[in-house]
Amino acid sequence: MSFFVYHRGVVCETDSLASVLSRLADEMEECPGDEEHASVSVIHESEWGLGYYGGGYVTYEHVEDHGQPRHMTGLPRKKVLELMQSVAEGDLARLEDKPWSPGY
Repeated sequence: MSFFVYHRGVVCETDSLASVLSRLADEMEECPGDEEHASVSVIHESEWGLGYYGGGYVTYEHVEDHGQPRHMTGLPRKKVLELMQSVAEGDLARLEDKPWSPGY
């Protein structure tokens, strides 16, 4: 399975190593007030993606389908990294079982 990531500033890496996920979380924690580059994301080749906005706020959606986005708030860093890893591995069933709230 393949995935790619978007860093702050919209820099994209394809077929990234899973080790990049921790660096993505670091980017959000380094400049929490940067509203221009408000998130980082991990997108699986199936076009399901997880956006991380810092402060434990994540979104999960199909980026091309424009379906119903979902979100969770107040997540610890470890949980955010687990969700990122699930997307990178294509373990979408694991993500579907999470307690998502509708919308952004």
